[in-house]
Amino acid sequence: MTATGGVPEPTSTGARAPSPTRRRGGAALVALGIFVSRIFGLVRVRVFSHYFGLESDAADAFNAGFRIPNLLQNLFGEGALSGSFIPVYARLVEVGGEDEADRVAGAVAGLLALGVSIIVLAGILGASWLIDLIAPGFEGAKRALAIQVVRVLFPGAGLLVVSAWCLGVLNSHHKFFLSYAAPVVWNAAMIGALVTFGGKADLARLAVLLAWASVVGSGLQVAVQAPVVLRLLGRLRLSLDRSSGHVRQVMRSFWPVFFSRGVVQISAYVDQIIASLLPTGAVTGLTNVQLLYTLPVSLFGMSVSAAELPTMSRATGDDEAVRARVHARLDGGLQQIAFFVVPSAVAFFALGDLVAGAILQTGRFRQADAVYVWGILAGSSVGLLASTFARLCSSTYWALGDTKTPLRYAIVRVALTAALGYVAAVFGPGWIGIGSRWGAAGLTASAGVAGWVEFLLLRRTLAGRIGRIVLPPRFLPRLWAAAAAGAAVAWAIKLAAPPMNPVVLGILTLGPYGLIYLGLTLGLGIPQAKEFLQRVRIGRA
Repeated sequence: MTATGGVPEPTSTGARAPSPTRRRGGAALVALGIFVSRIFGLVRVRVFSHYFGLESDAADAFNAGFRIPNLLQNLFGEGALSGSFIPVYARLVEVGGEDEADRVAGAVAGLLALGVSIIVLAGILGASWLIDLIAPGFEGAKRALAIQVVRVLFPGAGLLVVSAWCLGVLNSHHKFFLSYAAPVVWNAAMIGALVTFGGKADLARLAVLLAWASVVGSGLQVAVQAPVVLRLLGRLRLSLDRSSGHVRQVMRSFWPVFFSRGVVQISAYVDQIIASLLPTGAVTGLTNVQLLYTLPVSLFGMSVSAAELPTMSRATGDDEAVRARVHARLDGGLQQIAFFVVPSAVAFFALGDLVAGAILQTGRFRQADAVYVWGILAGSSVGLLASTFARLCSSTYWALGDTKTPLRYAIVRVALTAALGYVAAVFGPGWIGIGSRWGAAGLTASAGVAGWVEFLLLRRTLAGRIGRIVLPPRFLPRLWAAAAAGAAVAWAIKLAAPPMNPVVLGILTLGPYGLIYLGLTLGLGIPQAKEFLQRVRIGRA
């Protein structure tokens, strides 16, 4: 049995089983690349907040349109290509089928380029329809600006899909850092535009210039990956040839994964549609929160999932041996994720004003805006752990050649998100007697509930395939207790501190929070804490 179901077994020495050190190293490289990229992303959002603030029509218009490239990149990069292309291509590389691997990569690239070109053209021509679909509450100049932003951004979205194909090739060769650090240049291009034109152009004009900078940055993101990708491939032969059984395997897997990731992205779009019906600032506040929320999901969920997918896909042997290896990797990955995500969720819930203030509070973005973002961020903490767990479980299904089960459960999640989110956002504030703008917090909390339902469904079905999936006894309670103790100390520091710069306050409170969590988990015997400390010591050596 093979994890991909259609790629031949090695003919001689057998597949090389990556060691645990190699797995951890892969996850660490992904995390490092994502960390560097996300730091630049946070800088970009901070500079954006400085010039645009929270409650401006231009900010809402840009953030609504900006979802388009993020949608395509997430669909193709973190979803369809990861779940369909990497398992087949990585397996061919593992068994020594370099020529066939190159043919598959060229055919996938050619078919992808054709499909994306059509999507880009349709997006430019249908921009007004798209805005009416994703932001029905926008009217007048706000709607017109959003349409203009979308039309500018679509060519850049096509380039980001090419970058996603590069990521698939690089990850299959365990070149993790470059693929996830490449967005640094995209963010840098946008930061440069904001700094250059922020004090000169009016906000509507600045939004358009920023969209053009995004297109330039997308091209740079492809350019920094292309030389290494071409060297790994040896020779790239673009084609539309679907005669290869391996190409057909990728295509068969592509659409279920595409729609699976698509419905997850639709969940975010549903939130934006509902947020556009709320007062000005809700769309931008939700966008800011989603950036903060996806930081731990990307750093700890995606890093483990991205490193595990090619490794799980290479598992060979009889059915029982493959199940045992996949189960062991899933258990280890879930524990690694939980160690980092639990304190992130507690920080978002209890200390979200400090997080938002340290990152976003500058220029037009005020302390009251940070408190508003905290409310939305606290809602997102409800499903943070479930979302990261679900990402790894989905990757496990993909590695086993099952792309349809995650799709079914993702549809359940979106349906719940839409129904619960509308009620919580539109009616919830009135029921408890608060302003309608706080409906955005109801959106994130209800999405978290739906995320838990998805994860539990994934886990239940996966247990029938590879065995029961249970974390060690008292593992999670110890993590939650350590995080809660750290949050209590951080709150005491916050209450005792005099008025000061939000960045300084964030360091003085969040720093001790992290140290207390690490110290308590070490004292409680959590293996991941000891492993983390060892990595830090090695990094300093």
